[in-house]
Amino acid sequence: MLRTLVRPALSTVSKSASTISGFKSGTKYGGKTTVTLIPGDGVGPEIAESVTTLFKEMSVPVEFETIDLTKYTLNDEGAFNNAITSLKRNGVGLKGVLNRSGDFRTHNVEFRGDLDTYANVVRCMSFEGVKTHHSGIDLIAIRENTEGEYSCLEHESVSGVVECLKVITREKSMRIAKFAFDYALEHNRKKVTCIHKANIMKLSDGLFKSCCAETAKLYPSIDYDEQIVDNTCQQLVINPQQFDVMVMPNLVRNRCIQPWSWLVGGAGLVPSKSFGDDIAVFEPGARHTWMEMKGMYVANPVAMVLSSAFMLKHLMLNEAGDNLITAVKQVLNKRTCQTRDLGGNATTREMTRAIISELHELHARERTEQANLSNY
Repeated sequence: MLRTLVRPALSTVSKSASTISGFKSGTKYGGKTTVTLIPGDGVGPEIAESVTTLFKEMSVPVEFETIDLTKYTLNDEGAFNNAITSLKRNGVGLKGVLNRSGDFRTHNVEFRGDLDTYANVVRCMSFEGVKTHHSGIDLIAIRENTEGEYSCLEHESVSGVVECLKVITREKSMRIAKFAFDYALEHNRKKVTCIHKANIMKLSDGLFKSCCAETAKLYPSIDYDEQIVDNTCQQLVINPQQFDVMVMPNLVRNRCIQPWSWLVGGAGLVPSKSFGDDIAVFEPGARHTWMEMKGMYVANPVAMVLSSAFMLKHLMLNEAGDNLITAVKQVLNKRTCQTRDLGGNATTREMTRAIISELHELHARERTEQANLSNY
């Protein structure tokens, strides 16, 4: 056990936790913070196991309340309500991906709506040990999570004619714009780019774009520009380093993030987090359950592990979160333990053990440094 590795940094509030003032930092019982864990479908339970194994090894003061919510229980109102109640009670959650089948979209909308997790933040960053066409990528995509096409407001007006409603409001557009600029300011980012489709959706995306431009005037230290999503997809492939923080409506994010993840090595490397006024949910950034590989323990756990590290920083366990991020980077950079998606044959559990090994090495170095200092 690494019992001295992860002392809570009680005197240092992490920037990720302070992005929105008033956030709950988790429910505490007996000195531990209770966090809702929803492993999800497919390989979700396997990568969630990686996180619980690492947390146990690190002795972090976090206790998981596990909720069994999968595609098989989504239509069970009791299971769904239990998940919502748990997340509202605890204020912090770690979530796997739920399978997009059956009535899932309805429940997914209800999930975001009931919790009002309006800001989805995906981080896409390069790792030295993962060889890709581009290097030096460190992008943030911020998505408005409660409006737009993904609200699933559809109806059949007459037989054979289906209408899909896209609702964009000034209130929620201003809210996500402020979130994006606050995030950029607090994380030392230099530029915010509004990604939109206002050339065609002149009123809806036009409103979103105008709200972002209006908000930008309140942040003179941050550069601001706008880009049509079609061009953005091309620019991400040609020159992704030009972007810093990107803010966008609901559907636009999905057009960007799937190809975006492959710029840095694939879906298994991209973490994300979603925020509401009183809640934070951490989960993999790309929506892949990999159902066909369920139970084989071949999935890359890095996206889930990094999401859990950002969760620790949100809980003000900064040292634990930073150590976990450092250990993951070391494993990837050494390239001695790689899962299938990275060109290797390592299993999920082997990747987890490699991260634990790096944590032990980090701990040993810290002890050596402390011993050397005590000799002065």
